[in-house]
Amino acid sequence: MLLNRLSRRCYCTSAQRPWLFLGLGNPGDKYKGTRHNIGFEMIDAFAESVGIQMNLVNFKAIMGQGFVGDLPVLLAKPQTYMNLSGESSGPLAAYYKLPLNRVLVVHDDMQLPCGVLRLQEKGGHGCHNGLKSVMNHFRGNREFGRLRIGIGKPPGQMDPKAFLLQKFSMPARERMDGALAEGVDALKLVLSKDFGESWRLFNVEQKYKHLRQHTIIAA
Repeated sequence: MLLNRLSRRCYCTSAQRPWLFLGLGNPGDKYKGTRHNIGFEMIDAFAESVGIQMNLVNFKAIMGQGFVGDLPVLLAKPQTYMNLSGESSGPLAAYYKLPLNRVLVVHDDMQLPCGVLRLQEKGGHGCHNGLKSVMNHFRGNREFGRLRIGIGKPPGQMDPKAFLLQKFSMPARERMDGALAEGVDALKLVLSKDFGESWRLFNVEQKYKHLRQHTIIAA
C-alpha cells in the first residue's frame, strides 16, 4: 500500500498529467488470441515497445507503470471479464485523479475491417459491452479517447458472440500483427501530440490502407 501511495504521489505531482491506456479483453488462457482480446494484445505490444513491465496487480487489473520520455503512463488490462471492465477502470481513474481526456480505451471493433485502426477523441459504446461498462463507471461520460481495432464482421449467419471468441485465421492473424505495430505507433502519437491534425492524418492513412488491401485482393 505504501508503494501505491508513493506511486500515486509521483504520478499526480509530475510536471505532466499521466495517461491511462486501458485495454479490454477477457482473462485466462481460454481467451488468449481471440478477437475479443485484441485490446489486451495491444497493451502488451505497447508495454514491450516502451519497456514497461506488466507486473502489478491492482484495481482488478494487471497493470504496468512507467515513463515514456518524461511523460508518466499507466497501462491496464482489467481481469473482470469484458462485460464488467468498468469495475476496474472507474476506480483506477479515480485513484490517480485522472481527467477523462487523459484516458484512452483500446478495444476490438466489428464495424471496422480486419486490421484497420481508428483513433477517436470521444464517442458512444457502439453496443460494445466492455466499452458500455467503462462508460457506466465513468457516470455515463463519453469524453475519453479510444483506439478501435477492426476485427471484421462475422461471416454469413454466424453468431457475433461466437465470432468474438474465436481465434484469428492465419491471414487475419498476419493483418492483426501488422495492426499491432501500427497501433503502438498510434499510442506513441497520442503521447506526443494532442488530438488534432496528426490524428486525422493517421485515420486517413488507415482508411486508404483498407482501400489498398481491397485493390490487391480484387486484382
